[in-house]
Amino acid sequence: MMSSRRVRSKQVEQTRDRMLRTAERLFAEHGVASVSNRQISEASGQGNNAAVNYHFGTKSDLVRAIVRRHAGPMEEIRRGLLERYAGSGEVRDWVTCVVRSITDHLEALGSPSWYARFAAQLMTEPTLRELAAAEIAEAPMFLAVLDALHRCLPDLPEAVRRERDDMAHTLIVHFCAQRERAGTVGWSATAAALIDAIDGLYRAPTHQ
Repeated sequence: MMSSRRVRSKQVEQTRDRMLRTAERLFAEHGVASVSNRQISEASGQGNNAAVNYHFGTKSDLVRAIVRRHAGPMEEIRRGLLERYAGSGEVRDWVTCVVRSITDHLEALGSPSWYARFAAQLMTEPTLRELAAAEIAEAPMFLAVLDALHRCLPDLPEAVRRERDDMAHTLIVHFCAQRERAGTVGWSATAAALIDAIDGLYRAPTHQ
């Protein structure tokens, strides 16, 4: 039989998970700035309207917790893709790693999912975009994939490469959000379309 402490710990974990899922959905639907911590507490069935503040702190802390909730599974997908494409010098292989770490995760979430739309909302808020970028920048598998991709593009000026990284990220997030919003999603087809487009994006000539 579980001790009272273990029961309490499990209840707290379930409460936090329910609030994270609720916050993700509300942020995805309405934008982060339009949703208060009190609304999230109420929508997740918490009698205490300050529950979100108690469990997570500020709204930025809550957003960070949602990002981290998804970052782990995506890092595991990248780990498998890194093993598969280890040593490749093909741009398309590493673009595949970039894209599928997101689309495979979205597929695993089932339907409906909210993460792509949540991520798209973060991109409209500079402070939140920087917050999410800071979390991703610490992910070792992500950094390894990006490094391998960049090694395949030795002739691309660094400033152009950074710009195209940003273009690729923006395209992936917003296109996935659009497909997620549509409801009936074929994530394999979505991944294939994105890989084709982003492979071409990185290979495009530069006139700077």
